Amino acid sequence: MGRVEGKVAFITGAARGQGRSHAVRLAQEGADIIAVDVCRQVETVPYPTATSEDLAETVRQVEALDRRIIATEADVRDLAALQAAVDDGVAQLGRLDIVLANAGISTPASTLEMDEETWSTMIDVNLTGQWKTIKAAVPHVVAGGRGGSVVITSSLAAIYANPNTAHYSAAKAGLVMFAKVLAKELAPHSIRVNTIHPTTVATDMILNEPTYRLFRPDLENPTRADFEEAALTLNKLPVPAIEAVDISNAVLYLVSDEGRYVTGTTHVVDAGGQL
Repeated sequence: MGRVEGKVAFITGAARGQGRSHAVRLAQEGADIIAVDVCRQVETVPYPTATSEDLAETVRQVEALDRRIIATEADVRDLAALQAAVDDGVAQLGRLDIVLANAGISTPASTLEMDEETWSTMIDVNLTGQWKTIKAAVPHVVAGGRGGSVVITSSLAAIYANPNTAHYSAAKAGLVMFAKVLAKELAPHSIRVNTIHPTTVATDMILNEPTYRLFRPDLENPTRADFEEAALTLNKLPVPAIEAVDISNAVLYLVSDEGRYVTGTTHVVDAGGQL
């Protein structure tokens, strides 16, 4: 028996990166998956965002584990699309137990120089999109009457400030109190709510030129090696970035019975970055 055997998880941003890793890790432990991702270029984002091919690869990897997966292209800013995706997934898979509000973007920019669209898109995706995810999905968990777990992807940026991330940090910090309020509201239903706070994770959202420039503004054309040199100074453990599976393993703990009494917490996986 897997640690989440027979359960169903709804995951946003599931086409690649942490979202795909979460889908695969939970499938390895017996869960079926309802997956969504935007699968088009998101405005203001300076690196390529997920594609339909990326989402298809997540489907392939989950099905290779002999688990079921219902995948839909949907933007977390579109509540109706999220509700349709969740409703369809629950209709096909029969239940919902776990909600992973994971989708997010990164758009490094100076606080006073960023334009209004950059600020608004960040808040719409990284904060409001998480609320829409919860609003679309959690009623199904409540209706199931079996309890459940919600994990919202925040960031070390909600705890530790860095320049050129005001919009990102504001969104990620906002998720902390959002989750704490939600944890109180859902506790009578035996539904637990936690935020998870990664340091830099080696995914497409981090491994790109704009992020390299954020970390190495002293260089004209910084490389991944230059980025890693700077990132090493953030983490107390000697690693420039952690892997997506490191976050997935923490998520698995939070959503499984091993974390059955853990709720309202900020679960940090940061290689000592906040020390």
